[in-house]
Amino acid sequence: MITMHPVGVVRSPRQDLTDDGWGSVRATIELDSAFSEEALAGLEAFSHAEVTFHFNRVSEAEVERGARHPRGNAAWPKVGIFAQRAKGRPNRIGSTIVAIVGRRGRTLEVVGLDAVDGTPVLDIKPVMIEFLPRGEIRQPQWASELMKDYWTGR
Repeated sequence: MITMHPVGVVRSPRQDLTDDGWGSVRATIELDSAFSEEALAGLEAFSHAEVTFHFNRVSEAEVERGARHPRGNAAWPKVGIFAQRAKGRPNRIGSTIVAIVGRRGRTLEVVGLDAVDGTPVLDIKPVMIEFLPRGEIRQPQWASELMKDYWTGR
């Protein structure tokens, strides 16, 4: 058994779980009162952070433990849940790299966080060049089609 406690919560204008249009979403992460503002000290020197969060609005019945067509689109191949980034994953954990806009006290302001208002944040890490992929990145064509409008404005 693994027990996690959120380090903070997302405050975002987005309430809906729509898959596309996340690129211009400006949100904040409010740290839990268990953390002092020093917990964020120095993070603003980085351009980006990786935010790990819990898809708390996904019910147990929506969790996929096998394969499915991404977004239910039969035109795309049926692939395992670990070959896609769907919110209905076994542990309902999401992860996104966001642009850091700034911080005030225990609040981090970001752009491009694809988590709705009230989402529990599990961790925040600075993005360091040395942790980015080394070498060429490849993905199937269906993944590019799926992501076509994901980061566009709404």
